[in-house]
Amino acid sequence: MTALTVPWGYVMILDDQPVSMRVRNDAPHLVALDIDGTLLVTGQRVPEPTVLAVQLVRGRKHHVVLASGRSLTGILPVAKQLGITDGWVVASNGAVTARLCDTCAGGYMLEDVLTFDVGPVAQMALSRFPDVQIGVEEIGVGYRVNRTFEPHEVNGAQRVVPVSELGGLPASRAILRGPDVLDLLDPLRRHGVTATQAGPDWIDVTPRHLSKATSLETIRATLGVPQHNTFAVGDGINDIEMLTWAARAVAMGHAPEAVKAIAHETVGDISQHGVIQALKTLL
Repeated sequence: MTALTVPWGYVMILDDQPVSMRVRNDAPHLVALDIDGTLLVTGQRVPEPTVLAVQLVRGRKHHVVLASGRSLTGILPVAKQLGITDGWVVASNGAVTARLCDTCAGGYMLEDVLTFDVGPVAQMALSRFPDVQIGVEEIGVGYRVNRTFEPHEVNGAQRVVPVSELGGLPASRAILRGPDVLDLLDPLRRHGVTATQAGPDWIDVTPRHLSKATSLETIRATLGVPQHNTFAVGDGINDIEMLTWAARAVAMGHAPEAVKAIAHETVGDISQHGVIQALKTLL
């Protein structure tokens, strides 16, 4: 047995693992990690033991890719906490793919940006729910909104605009929030966009036929990582496609049953550092 003691006395057992948790580590893996509910509790920093686990995995030459529903503005600070200044990130549930670069303006280069026409989506939502709260992502900046969200609910600056300006430009992601807003999931999908439940009163809207998995597959092919060396950890409904795509899919212990059902393994919840339990199998 090999043990590694990390800050605050937390001990990572590296090779005393059940057979089902062992993987071949003789070639680089693409390691896709959700952020909120996986790496951290929303609104908090990444715990130091998790930071170290990610750094150790990167030290073994695995490609760690942060894949989140967050905007790019929300992902960049997490990447910085993890010490990741190069590599790929997937933002906005797959609508935005960027490469981190410490010599680039803002610390990144946009590689792929997919957009949709927000106007009809906003009109549909407001016609059904006049009090719906709408946020339209502005990449690298924040959101234009019809009403301000709480600061911890979205990342970046918020710019309140008239409803007529919400759909003035194509966007990669829009947020619809309000009581009963989930009733719009099917109508939005029939309209031709991807609508993903992100909470009991929250829908993320992105371009059609898109998910974290679609962007991760493009990254995998670019890096030349074999499909059987793909690994993903997540906890949310928006992680289902990513976990289905991965050759090895790990669900956090607090994930909904629908997420656990498609994962190959389930680890501890966020309070138990479940993501570390998954990552240590790559060491």
